[in-house]
This record gives sequence, C-alpha cells and structure tokens, in this order.
Amino acid sequence: MTESKAMILGASGAALTADEISLYRDERPWGFILFARNCVESQQIRDLVAAMRDAVGRPNAPVLIDQEGGRVQRIRPPMIERYPSAAGLGELYRQDREQGLRATWLMSRLHAFDLMKLGVNVDCLPVLDVPVEGASNVIGDRAYAFDPAVVAEMGKAAAEGLKAGGMLPVMKHMPGHGRGMADSHHELPVVTASRAELEAHDFIPFVAMKNELMAMSAHIVFTAIDENEPATISRKVIEEIIRGHIGFDGLLMSDDTSMNALKGTIGERAARIMGGGCDIVLHCNGVMEEMKAVVKETIPLAGDALRRARAVEAAFTEGDGADEAAIRAEFHGLLGAA
Repeated sequence: MTESKAMILGASGAALTADEISLYRDERPWGFILFARNCVESQQIRDLVAAMRDAVGRPNAPVLIDQEGGRVQRIRPPMIERYPSAAGLGELYRQDREQGLRATWLMSRLHAFDLMKLGVNVDCLPVLDVPVEGASNVIGDRAYAFDPAVVAEMGKAAAEGLKAGGMLPVMKHMPGHGRGMADSHHELPVVTASRAELEAHDFIPFVAMKNELMAMSAHIVFTAIDENEPATISRKVIEEIIRGHIGFDGLLMSDDTSMNALKGTIGERAARIMGGGCDIVLHCNGVMEEMKAVVKETIPLAGDALRRARAVEAAFTEGDGADEAAIRAEFHGLLGAA
C-alpha cells in the first residue's frame, strides 16, 4: 500500500466537492482539518468527516479541529455549548489550584464528548504559549497564564482530559508563540530574547509535555537560534530546540501554510516546510488551487515521520466510558462557584 502523504488538508464547505474527493483520493492526505465553514449541523459534520475518510480509504484517518473554548471554538451554540477561554480557566486556577486543574480536565473531557460524536478525533489543544506583557493579542486569552509552570500544569490537565475521551491533543505553538509582537496570520513575528531567556520561560511547558504525540510549530523567528527563518521552516530550530533541547519526538505539523508570516508561493512554503524538518504540512483554507500547489511539494510519509504518524494512529481509543451528564454538571458547578 502506498503511504499517505505528509499533509493535512481542509475543505471548502459543508460537503465535499467532486474535485475535493478526487484530490483526496489521488493524493492521500494523512489527515484533515475542519473550520467553522465546514460545520453547519451535527449530521452534516458526521457526513463530511465520513466522506473525507472514505476518500482516502482510512476509517480512522485523523480529523482535526481547533476547539479551544473562548474565541477559538469552531463549533459553537446551538450545536455545542460555548466554553470559557484558557485564561478563564487560569483565573479559576489562581483562586483554587485544584479546582482550576479539575475544570481544565473536565472541559477537555467535554470537548471529547462533543467531538467524538461527530467523528472528530484530534483537538488542537492545549495552547502552551506563555505570553509576555505587550505581546500580540493573537495568543492573549488563549493562554492559561503568564507563568510557564502553571501553563505546563494546566496544559497537562487539558491533554489528559482529551485522551480520557479517546481523542488526541496537539500542543501549540512549539517552541512558543507567547513573545510574538505581531500576529503571524498577517506578518512574521521576530523574537529577540536570548536563548537563556527562552529556555527559562517559553520552552518550559513544551519540555514538561514532550512525550505527547503531536505538536504544531510556530511561525516565529527566534533570532538567538536562527535569525533568518521562522521556526516552522528552520532546520536549526527544529533540530536544536524542538528535537534537541525540548526533546520532542512526536509528530510535528506546521502551523497553517497559508498564514502570511511565511513568504513565497504556497508551493514554495510547502517545500520549505518539508525541507526544514516538519513531519506534516498543514493547509487549512480548502482553496483548491492552493491545495494543488501543496500536494505537488509533499512527499509520502517515510522514516521518522512515518513512525511518528503510526504512533498517533495506534493511540486512538474508545474513551473511558464516563457519564457525560455527570461530567457536564461537575464542570458547570466548578465554573458557577468561581
């Protein structure tokens, strides 16, 4: 069997087009990602996810979503309740550490209840970025706290809650987006902190969670390590920091290829992501011409990337069989008591 290609692709709308089905079938993306445009109602999402997996002939193909809570929650009421932001959970933690950690675990467990019913098996959570005063609001209240030790502790609770429900987490944005003074969706942030500062602050949550199976890169230049290339395409950052200092040996996917922090055509960006050492190219917007450019530059999974992808595929479970109503009641009770 020909291996899947090292890419995760989006779709343009609520149902696959004939061109999308043909592209997926011919080019075999390893996984898919959903956005709000793809999520109209529950049965439609289930049908869309099933069609994606059918196109690649893999019933357990990873289907990702950014369902953090707060302003980054792709599926919203009335389908799924509105959840608090990471900073909201962090506020509860500041009042009562145990309650904050429990609420973080419970919210992730609820994400798993919500998403597994729809066929979605990967949540791009937790956000392990540690913001600094004055940083861009692109992270902002998506971060749990300004203290890296607290971010690490809450991030672990969030990841464990997802895994208890049978889902897998994706840590983001490795090795840290918290110092970015610009929004990488629009321009390239440049971080000038020393390596010692980064190791003492930004990298700490990722080191603490290095044994998770998946992470997403940061489109940020760290001048102390590589003054020219953002982490996503920097072999130096990926080898020295992500694989070396942090010690992460899981599947590393790029942040979105179409974000304007990256320069060049979409095809050039995909080629540089592959060349820099990321395992997977992530392309989110579902624009067919862009996807065609990505697939031309993306190779089948092989070597360490294939090993890491297989470890992910082997880690999906049915979940712990917990009582959803009881979990939801406990979560609302903790939030109501805050």
